[in-house]
Amino acid sequence: MDAVRVSALRERLAGTGWLERAGGFAGSLRRSVERRSARGLLLVGTEAYEPWHLAAHLADEAAWSAVPRLAPTLLRHRSPAGAPAHLAHDLRRLAEAGRGATVLVVAPGAAGARLLERVHDARRQGATVLALDGAAPTEPGDLGGLAHERLAVGTAAEEPFDLAQHLVSAAAGRPPARRSTLDRLADLAGRLASAPALSRW
Repeated sequence: MDAVRVSALRERLAGTGWLERAGGFAGSLRRSVERRSARGLLLVGTEAYEPWHLAAHLADEAAWSAVPRLAPTLLRHRSPAGAPAHLAHDLRRLAEAGRGATVLVVAPGAAGARLLERVHDARRQGATVLALDGAAPTEPGDLGGLAHERLAVGTAAEEPFDLAQHLVSAAAGRPPARRSTLDRLADLAGRLASAPALSRW
């Protein structure tokens, strides 16, 4: 059923630019977790919303696309005693999220001061912060100000917030489009032109 709804949503959004924005955001997520210095993906929601479905879909995409770093560690605001090890991570993990870590915040509503403070600490320590939130794209919010990149779903899709997560996770699992030889040569020429001149011995 979800696949059918996602397909219908894609058809409705074709030509609106929203699919391209979702794809661009997903590409940033994939690049962040694939870089050489990457140290894992931390996924966190708000106190009222835990992104279970996105965690499961990203784990599936990580397996299918052979990009293991796309599998997230889900952080919870409250972790009950006796929770399984993979569900026992709480917001204290954000304090350890330094350079190389990617923090993906999913907030269909207000993020809350406690979460914003922890995310701010992670960013200050060098983590890359991405935000998928339900605020309207024209409404600046505290989370948007903290994120290196933000996808504001708002009401543009006129669909439940979880379908936007399906689109992002599916796009993150797809390999990046192959670049043409001409594009690669242009990049090489640019790097050579900007490289410092070699000094003679």
